[in-house]
Amino acid sequence: MDITLDQKDGQQSALLTVRLTEADYSEAVEKQIKDLSKKAQIKGFRPGKVPAGLVRKMYGKGVLVDEINRLLQTNVDTYIKENNLRILGEPLPVPSNVDFDTQKDFEFQFELGLLPEFELPVAELEVERPVVELDENTLNETYEQIGMQFGENSAPEASEAGDYISGTLSKEGTELSHKVMLPTNKLKNDADKFVGLKAGDKVSFDLKNIFDGDAAAIANFSGISKDEAAQVEGEYTLEVEKINRSKKAEFDQDLFDKVFGKDTVTTKEDFDAKVRETIQENYTRESDNLLNRRLIETLVEKTSIELPKEFFKKWLIAANKGKLTPEQVEEHYADYERELKWSMIRNKVVEEQDLKVSNDEIVDRTMTKIMGQFNLPEVSDELRESVRGFADNYLRQENGKNYMNEYEAILAEKVLDNLRGRIVVKDQPMTAEDFRNQASA
Repeated sequence: MDITLDQKDGQQSALLTVRLTEADYSEAVEKQIKDLSKKAQIKGFRPGKVPAGLVRKMYGKGVLVDEINRLLQTNVDTYIKENNLRILGEPLPVPSNVDFDTQKDFEFQFELGLLPEFELPVAELEVERPVVELDENTLNETYEQIGMQFGENSAPEASEAGDYISGTLSKEGTELSHKVMLPTNKLKNDADKFVGLKAGDKVSFDLKNIFDGDAAAIANFSGISKDEAAQVEGEYTLEVEKINRSKKAEFDQDLFDKVFGKDTVTTKEDFDAKVRETIQENYTRESDNLLNRRLIETLVEKTSIELPKEFFKKWLIAANKGKLTPEQVEEHYADYERELKWSMIRNKVVEEQDLKVSNDEIVDRTMTKIMGQFNLPEVSDELRESVRGFADNYLRQENGKNYMNEYEAILAEKVLDNLRGRIVVKDQPMTAEDFRNQASA
């Protein structure tokens, strides 16, 4: 057997050629034919007495093809590992005309996509981390949501100011037909149009005017994009289906217990502080997520990696086995390239920083998730053992897929933690409204 690699300097692809002679496969083929002759059940012959020549005639070609494929896979993989070739995906066979009936010697070629070495410019990077400053408007909205969520709900026959009106929004001459819920307490103009409405009624109104041109409010109500909402003009129609009315809950001990658990807070002052703390924790978590997205985008953009583009496109089509067309690959190639670059960057961080995930970390994370689902912040040793059993059972399911998913999630967190510790992170103070706009962009 002879294996050669043809790689021109500076190119990201190479041609691997494998040459086989009869001596490379004949012994293994003959052994398999002898084994088959002992097991074959053919009419007219006793078991184990089928002539090897007959077996060779009937099954020889299939045995030869299987053995050559095994030789190719084993030796190509070994060659790649022994020569430390960093390849993209899998080798792609080059189409060829092979006659297994007459040929004794064979030549096969494989196209390889080679991944380059690269450096991470972490010391040169700077990423902004949003720091949300709570404002009274956000707090007031939160209190309103709490009051409505835990209040008494009813479905009156006719609408009054402050009700929520469910129905279908449409506009004549367009295909718009969205199920919506109109919060009449958010209306800035013409609120009287929406008083006294009943199921089945239709009301026409200037969508831009009722929200006083607030594109965010228009988008939230109508379900159209914020860009479209900024351009709305003309009359819209709402066909009423249901009136929803909520009587806000009293801010008493009963509400405190419903929101945070029994006796977690016992005064309005403690409740206010706990609400602020909870909102801030939520924004901190979302801020960290936004920071991570910015970090990934910045690294992918600033890290210079020359990819074997043409090979990558071929491999995407081959690997997806008919689910992707060349046209689809071209259309979405920028997204595929971004994902590949981030995967390479991530793997480089894992390798250089020697990041590892232990089995205990995987089990602990799974147990924490389970306890969170059942709202079990603290458990007894006996119950903890039961939760451990649930976790072990979950991680064994799906043929180990759940285990690998947890492993990958923890490893991804460690990569991002490591990168955040090596780049410049600058605080970016902003209001809650500005943050929500950035996070949804």
